[in-house]
Amino acid sequence: MFESTTTLDMPARTNRSAGTPLARANVRNSFAPGAVDLASLVPIMYTFMFRNIASDGFVYSDPQSPDDISRDSKPGCIIAAPSFPADTPGIDQDYVFNWVRDGAITAMEVAKADMPTGPSGAVQTLNDYVTFADLCHSNTQPPWTKGHACFTIAGDVRPWTEQNDGPALQSITILAAYDQLDPDTRKRAVDLVNSNVAFLLGVYEDPTTNLWEEHSGYSFFARSAQLRCFQEIQASTIAGIEKPAGLRPAVDWLRQALAGHWDGSKYVSVMADPGNGAQPSPHDPVVSGYDPNIDIVQSAVYGAVPVTDTKLLATAAQLRSQWEEGGIAFYPINKADRENFGIGPLFGRYPGDVYDGDTSDPVLGGHPWALSTCNVAELHYKLAAEIKSSGKVPVDDLSAPFFAPSGIDASTAPAAAAAALTATGDAMVRAVVYHSDNLELSEQFDGTTGYERSVHNLTWSYAAYLSAMRARAEAV
Repeated sequence: MFESTTTLDMPARTNRSAGTPLARANVRNSFAPGAVDLASLVPIMYTFMFRNIASDGFVYSDPQSPDDISRDSKPGCIIAAPSFPADTPGIDQDYVFNWVRDGAITAMEVAKADMPTGPSGAVQTLNDYVTFADLCHSNTQPPWTKGHACFTIAGDVRPWTEQNDGPALQSITILAAYDQLDPDTRKRAVDLVNSNVAFLLGVYEDPTTNLWEEHSGYSFFARSAQLRCFQEIQASTIAGIEKPAGLRPAVDWLRQALAGHWDGSKYVSVMADPGNGAQPSPHDPVVSGYDPNIDIVQSAVYGAVPVTDTKLLATAAQLRSQWEEGGIAFYPINKADRENFGIGPLFGRYPGDVYDGDTSDPVLGGHPWALSTCNVAELHYKLAAEIKSSGKVPVDDLSAPFFAPSGIDASTAPAAAAAALTATGDAMVRAVVYHSDNLELSEQFDGTTGYERSVHNLTWSYAAYLSAMRARAEAV
C-alpha cells in the first residue's frame, strides 16, 4: 500500500520544475542496468506521478497567468507535465493542462494503488478526479462535444480537438474507482459514465482525431477503447449504470471494425474517411510513415484487443524491428544498450515521427518514449500471464517474429515461454530506468545518446511504468 502524500507540507501554489535540459542531459544513473529491482521502484514512480495531481492543498498556477488565482488548478486536475517553455528551455510546448486521456490513465493507477481512505471509506484523490472530470464535462457546451480532449487546470475548455477515446477511458477508470468513492461522488460518477456512454453510442461509427492528435480518421486505438468501455458497461453491476439497447450492436460493430484494420501484414493505425458514408478499407490510401504505430500495442494495454491476437503480435514485431539496427527508424542507442548492458530496446511512436518537444528542430523517426517502451513491456507481461493461465503459447506464422527475440518457438513449453517474455519485458523497462534522470522520467529519450529530452516529468510516463509493473506482478 502506498502512503498518502496529500498531507505533506507543500507550497500552496507552484510551477514546479525538475531542472533544465542541460542539467538533465549530464545525469547518468549510477546503478548497474541489469541489477535494479524493478518492482521496488513502484513507490518512487508513484510519488513522482502523484505530485502532478492537484488537490485542495496542492495547487498549480497557470504559467500563462501565474498571478491570477481564478485560473489556478481545481482539485482532481491531473496535468500532463509541469513543463512549459519558460520553465524548460529547449521545448516549445506548454503541458500544464489536463488531457482527458492522460488523466484517465493516471487516475487508473491511483485506483489500483490501494490508497489510504478517509472517514467515509473513500480515497479523496479519486473523489477529486471524478469531481474535476464532471466540471470539465459540464463545460463542454456546443460547439464543443463530450469528446473534447483538453482542458485548463481550472476545468475550462481549452480550444483543442475532439478525441472519442477520452470518454471511453474516463468511464473505464471511473468504474474501477467506484468502490473508493464517497456516496455523493458515486452518484456523480454514475451520471458521468451514463452521459459518456450515451455520447459514445452516437459517435462510435464516426471518424475522430487520433491518439497522437495529428490526423482525423478511423482510429484503431479509439475503437479499441470504446469497445472495452462498452464491454465493461455490459458487465457492470454498479447500481444506476444504464445499459442502453444499442450497447450490444455497438460491441459487435466495433469488433468487426477493428478486424477491418488488418492490411494483410499489420494493423493500420488510422484509416481515412472515404466520405459519402462509405466505410474505409485498410487497402485504401493511408497516412504515409504512420505505421507500424505504437498505438496498436496501446490498444491491448488500454483497450479491448486481446494480447493473444497473433495479428497484434505481428504488428508489435514490426514495431520492434523498425527501431533496431537495420530498421527504417533505427535508434543508435538501442544498439549501444544491447551490446553494453543487454537492455532495451526503447520504442518510439511511429517511423515518420518528427516531434521531439522542439518542433523547430525535427528529427525523422522521432525519439524513443518512456511510455511507449513501458507499454510494449506490458504487452510482454500480459502475454506471459495469459500463457501461464491457459498453458498455450500462441505461436503461428504471424506471431513467430514477435516471439523470436525472446527465444520462443512452437516447441517452447508454456512455463519457459512465460519466463522468457517476462525477461524480455524487463530488459525494456531496465532501459527506461537506466536512461531516466535519477528515476524521473521525461517524455522522450534521445535516440542517439539516450539522455532525456522534451518535457520533463511526463505524468503518463510514470503511469505507464506503474501499469507495466502491475502486469508484471501477474506474470511472475
